Amino acid sequence: MADFPVQTIELAKQDKPRRFVFVLLDQFTLLCFSCAVESLRIANRMAGQALYEWQVVGEGGKTATCSAGIEFKLDGDLGETSRDDTIVLCGGIDVAGATTKTLLNWLRREARRGVSMGGLCTAGHSLAKAGLLNGKKATIHWENQDSFIEEFEDVTLTKSVFVVDGKTFTTAGGTASIDLMLKFIADDHGEELASAVADQLIYTTIRTDQDTQRLSVPTRIGVRHPKLSSVIQMMEQHIEEPISPSLLAKKVGMSTRQLERLFRRYLNRSPKRYYMELRLQKARNLLMQTDMSVINVALACGFTSPSHFSKCYRAQYNTTPYRERGAHAARLAI
Repeated sequence: MADFPVQTIELAKQDKPRRFVFVLLDQFTLLCFSCAVESLRIANRMAGQALYEWQVVGEGGKTATCSAGIEFKLDGDLGETSRDDTIVLCGGIDVAGATTKTLLNWLRREARRGVSMGGLCTAGHSLAKAGLLNGKKATIHWENQDSFIEEFEDVTLTKSVFVVDGKTFTTAGGTASIDLMLKFIADDHGEELASAVADQLIYTTIRTDQDTQRLSVPTRIGVRHPKLSSVIQMMEQHIEEPISPSLLAKKVGMSTRQLERLFRRYLNRSPKRYYMELRLQKARNLLMQTDMSVINVALACGFTSPSHFSKCYRAQYNTTPYRERGAHAARLAI
């Protein structure tokens, strides 16, 4: 990004910058962190004054390594913050493993002191594990939604790109950090500054908490057929208790044979096969992201028989659910 002078946004002189305390969890996602920090840096540049400042900390206070393998030097350990600070947890791969007892105790202590805090990407898991999202709305990266729902029943999980609920906030990951920071900037200093920051980032569409994180079904599957999209949405919403193809067809005003032809034409598979792949993908996510027993994973994905689940899983992934979990644990241990 160019460093030549830019026309600044006229704002009243700020007595004290708002301070963000970024907490880098092990294997955090670099994109989420950098998007957030860059938004704040550019806000300072566009305003011609220090509206924001930040500190980067983590457990142990020495270094933190992101999921891309890059090591970052930290400013310090998990210490006491000011009530005016905003704590931002940055999560990534294997967030459950990165959510240590030390981190949980620190989060609960700081929350009792009234500090605002939130999580980027998968770090909503850490906040939920600490009990700080109970009775609140939240979001998390779509890949972690299935496991989150199973583990944290007291949290109202949404599919929004970000959620702000009282003194807590969560994002879906990726560039959602930009949207969240632009909201903070607009709330603190007005829409003009937020728009100027977005322009500097070449960010042409600012999303709100009403926008969802995943592409629409037609965009994802590359097919714009309203009845096909409706059926797939129903499948995705009924994984634990699958709906028969005949009932799915009836709900969109088709015969079972017409539905079969529709799936064959656009997706080159039967509705039954497509539904099975959705259920097995959820099962794979749960096996890798939770401590749920294989039997409970099977039940959560609509399989009443563990042997049938194992047979279907092997046919799809060429391994058993037990071996899949073991191999995943071994990869994380490397």
